[in-house]
Amino acid sequence: MATTRKATTHWEGNLLEGKGAVTLESSGVGTYDVSWPSRAEAANGKTSPEELIAAAHSSCYSMALSHGLAQAGTPPTSVDTSAEVTFQPGTGITGIHLTVHASVPGLDAAAFAEAAEGAKKNCPVSQALAGTTITLDATLV
Repeated sequence: MATTRKATTHWEGNLLEGKGAVTLESSGVGTYDVSWPSRAEAANGKTSPEELIAAAHSSCYSMALSHGLAQAGTPPTSVDTSAEVTFQPGTGITGIHLTVHASVPGLDAAAFAEAAEGAKKNCPVSQALAGTTITLDATLV
């Protein structure tokens, strides 16, 4: 069954001096302030499109890796993933770096590396962001 999720943003003012708020409508978990300085400089307690992409990518990747490992008969005990999305003003998003540490009893490093790369390729968020360079550091713990 397909699902659709919704977020909305209200923006006031121009790009450089304006401000906005993004609301996660589907979950209702909150409204978060956004601004150009929080995107292009320091976060200063606000979020950015890139941080929201990083949240989506790290959670999707963790799910994809966990699923792939379980289907191969080696379910993980834990998967910890971080995603770093780099934004260059005037250019856009220039790359995404995933870092994963996973505990997978009975799995060797080579099989884990293969599963980690497979999850990077097949995660729906990775596929949606295919126009961006995505790199990966995967560590079996």
